[in-house]
Amino acid sequence: MLENIFPQIQSLTPSLVLTLGLAIGLQHAFEPDHVAAVSTQVARQKNKSQSMKKRIQEGTFKSSIIGAFWGAGHTTTLIMVGLAVYLLSINIPDVFFNGSEFIVGLMLIFLAFSTISNKKLFKIKHMHSHTHKDGIIHTHPHHHNGEHKHGHKSYLIGCIHGLAGSGTLLVVIAGTLSNIQDVLGFILIFGVGSVIGMTLMSSLIGIPFALSNKAFSFEKTLRYVVGSVSFLIGIMIIYEIVFVGKLFSF
Repeated sequence: MLENIFPQIQSLTPSLVLTLGLAIGLQHAFEPDHVAAVSTQVARQKNKSQSMKKRIQEGTFKSSIIGAFWGAGHTTTLIMVGLAVYLLSINIPDVFFNGSEFIVGLMLIFLAFSTISNKKLFKIKHMHSHTHKDGIIHTHPHHHNGEHKHGHKSYLIGCIHGLAGSGTLLVVIAGTLSNIQDVLGFILIFGVGSVIGMTLMSSLIGIPFALSNKAFSFEKTLRYVVGSVSFLIGIMIIYEIVFVGKLFSF
C-alpha cells in the first residue's frame, strides 16, 4: 500500500497529505505484529473490581493506556529517524531496518513466553528514593507489586516497532516532501493516527480479559492463545527476514 504512494504524494495538497498520514496511522496500528505485542501486555493486567460493569470499565481503561504508550513510543522513534533522514541527510541502509524487524520477531517470542508463563522472565528492580527525618536521602531497589504499574514497557515496545516494518517506509515517504514542516506534520499526524488506532484496539482487547478475570481457566486460555499467536508471528517474521530476506548472508 505505502509503496504506491511514492509517485503521487508530492502532487497532493498539504491537507490531503495530513489526511493520508492520519488514515495510514490508523491502519498501521492494526498490523498483526502490533496487535500481538500489545495483546501480550493487556493479558498481564489484573482487575480487582467485583462488578462486571466496573471490571469492563477498568479493563478497557488500563488496556487503552497500554495502547497509547505503545503509540507514543512508535511515534517517538519515527520522528527521530525522520529528522535524521531529512535534516542530517543520513542514508540508513536497508540492513538496519531488516535487523530491527529481526529484533521485533525476537521480542514477540520473548513476550509470548512471558505471557504464557505469566511470570517476568527478568526481574527488574526499580530504584526509589525517600527522605528521612534528618534530611538524608536514601535510595534503594524496589520490586513492584501488582499495584505499581509503569507504561515504560509498552513505550519501549512501541519504540522498537517504530524502527521496523512499514513505519520505516513512512519515514522514506516523508523524506520526499518539500520542507521540514510537511515532514514533521506528516509523521506527527501519522503518529496521532497510530495512537488513536492502538488505543481503540487495545481497549477492545481488554474486554474479554476483564470478563475472564473471575474465571481462571478462561483467563488462562486467553493468555495461551495470545502467547501462541505472538510466538507464531515472531517466528514468521524471523523466517521472512533471515531466510527470505537473507539478513545474515554475506
